[in-house]
Amino acid sequence: MKKIGFLSFGHWSNHPAYNAQTASDTLLQSIDLAVAAEEIGLDGAYFRVHHFASQLASPFPLLSAIGAKTSKIEIGTGVIDMRYENPLYMMEDAGAADLISGGRLQLGISRGSPEQVIDGWRYFGYEPAKGESDADMGRRKALEFLELLNGVGFARPNPNPMFPNPPGLLRLEPYSEGLRERIWWGAGSNATAVWAAENGMYLQSSTLKNDESGKPFHVQQAEQIRLYKDAWIKAGHQRKPRISVSRSIFALVTDQDRYYFGQEAGRSDKIGMIEPGKRAIFGRSYAAEPDQLIKELAQDEAIQEADTLLLTIPNTLGVDYNIHVLSSILQHVAPGLGWR
Repeated sequence: MKKIGFLSFGHWSNHPAYNAQTASDTLLQSIDLAVAAEEIGLDGAYFRVHHFASQLASPFPLLSAIGAKTSKIEIGTGVIDMRYENPLYMMEDAGAADLISGGRLQLGISRGSPEQVIDGWRYFGYEPAKGESDADMGRRKALEFLELLNGVGFARPNPNPMFPNPPGLLRLEPYSEGLRERIWWGAGSNATAVWAAENGMYLQSSTLKNDESGKPFHVQQAEQIRLYKDAWIKAGHQRKPRISVSRSIFALVTDQDRYYFGQEAGRSDKIGMIEPGKRAIFGRSYAAEPDQLIKELAQDEAIQEADTLLLTIPNTLGVDYNIHVLSSILQHVAPGLGWR
């Protein structure tokens, strides 16, 4: 058995072929998609966060709206770039969204990746401390966020408050019990996967990572996951770790599927540079008839190591088509792999 969710980048564009032409379209369709995904039995609705782009950027209003309209599906991000975040304000927003959803938030965070503008976090008012890189700043803010989620009071109360205070130092509110244990780290390297385990975060591994051995992507990702699991055990955490991997997977069951994604069949990994001096490997997409797709996915070592699979979706093609894409995986592929 494997949890299966979708991951939407939330694109929109004034393009005649797009069903999501405005920000409003994307936000409202994202809510509808999560509701429909819950109805077909999907386990998770996850959303990417990008700033300065025609894509989803402010996750907590969206997650709260989805939480209010659903009752079972996990709701999350993959990922929030911590370089742009105020951990205190974020803790309040996350607590509210988690309480609205009844404790279903699965919050993916990370130090971030190259963005649409140069050092975009500077426009948000943030600077690395002396001797820090922007990546260091992102990880520091993540640890500050985790500390706040422990719910321990830290702020000295006003002796003459507007409203009575409880005794002792005050914490931020609203506080959601258990959210600290549902934070995921998006790791692009083996070292940051180990760091996530040491700090008690679940692991999100996407369709790209640092090329650290020259091996195929799924093999490198599986090795990353095994290092994470070992580090989790060594850290002595009392709960089981969770690991998600994301993939672009399309079962070709209709002529429309073949038209949209038939050219993806047989694709291979790609090598590129997402940052100066860092060689990255990008995992292949999967597109085939269901029987062939089952054979190919069974050979993906990283999927086998993970307990959660996030299916990246073409959100601009609309809610109905994306539910068809997800239903095709649930009906024609997942049973053959023992995921359902």
